[in-house]
Amino acid sequence: MNSPCSSSPLIPILILLISVPPLVFFVGPRFLPVGRISITLPDELDDLSLFHKAIAMDSATFTRRTTHLPSTKSHLSASLRRPKIAFLFLTDSPLHFAPLWECFFSNVTSRLYNIYVHADPSVRITLSGVFEGKFIPSKRTQSSSPTLISASRRLLATAMLDDPSNAYFALVSQHCIPLHSFNYFYNFLFDRLFMKSEFSSYIEIQDKETTLWDRYNARGEGVMIPEIPFDEFRIGSQFFVLTRKHAMIVISDTNLWRKFKMPCIKENVCFPEEHYIPTLLSMQDPNGCTHFTLTTGSGYGHPYTYHPPEISPELIHSLRKSNSSYSCMFGRKFSPDCLNLLMDMADSVIFNG
Repeated sequence: MNSPCSSSPLIPILILLISVPPLVFFVGPRFLPVGRISITLPDELDDLSLFHKAIAMDSATFTRRTTHLPSTKSHLSASLRRPKIAFLFLTDSPLHFAPLWECFFSNVTSRLYNIYVHADPSVRITLSGVFEGKFIPSKRTQSSSPTLISASRRLLATAMLDDPSNAYFALVSQHCIPLHSFNYFYNFLFDRLFMKSEFSSYIEIQDKETTLWDRYNARGEGVMIPEIPFDEFRIGSQFFVLTRKHAMIVISDTNLWRKFKMPCIKENVCFPEEHYIPTLLSMQDPNGCTHFTLTTGSGYGHPYTYHPPEISPELIHSLRKSNSSYSCMFGRKFSPDCLNLLMDMADSVIFNG
């Protein structure tokens, strides 16, 4: 007679359940698709520490002063009671257009701007000239992932902590080029401020896009609820020019970040860097944003790349046109081999108006 134990189907089932987890742990990585770069707990804690320092410093500084254009000493910038633009370069490759940006900053006093570079540490990048010594402590980044949001927030917090005179924060990438001179850009931002008391952020915030519903559910249906109802979910270019007020909102947020840092299950519609800040600022201060970006580019997700045969003065003039009443200040996306042609027309076209 067989014993009850030997005849029970539960025994092989239990053995299978016990053995599968270790098997997947050791063997699974060889067969599963290569995973996305995750944001580790130590990285998250490092960022939170940086954000808290920037928030505390900003609060103390703004409490002490009577004007919104302060000055302070820092290790990356000079001390002067003038509003500055913080240029935030986010890159995972060499800055191929550094010579063009050198021309952009040439003959401009460093008392009007600061430069910060977040470079993926897995890539060896050497910088000189105005970019020398401008690296900030950086983490790995990956396109179409929350790591790009983390890098942008890291740049904002570092620039805020470094110099309270940074009044505007312009995020650009290694594929971006200037479409106007520095003086044109600076005067555009601050002349409007002093003449009309306007101090708006230039960030694209749109709610009309054919894939918006799919993008909203990229992490699974219902995941974004209750923090982010679908009717408040927005899309826009990841490149922005933010005021200090809005930069503070971005680095202070924890509520929406909990949702946007979650991994996607639908990778083909997962572009968190195009949604997080537009959605956050649309929910927090929609009237304080222009809803238009100053960086022109064609398409979401995978924008069009310009190549040498397309480079011409006419292209620069066309890229300056925006959907609003003002001109675009930066253009993307350009292949590295466009540099020489762009340099040839730098003085006569790009920085001439």
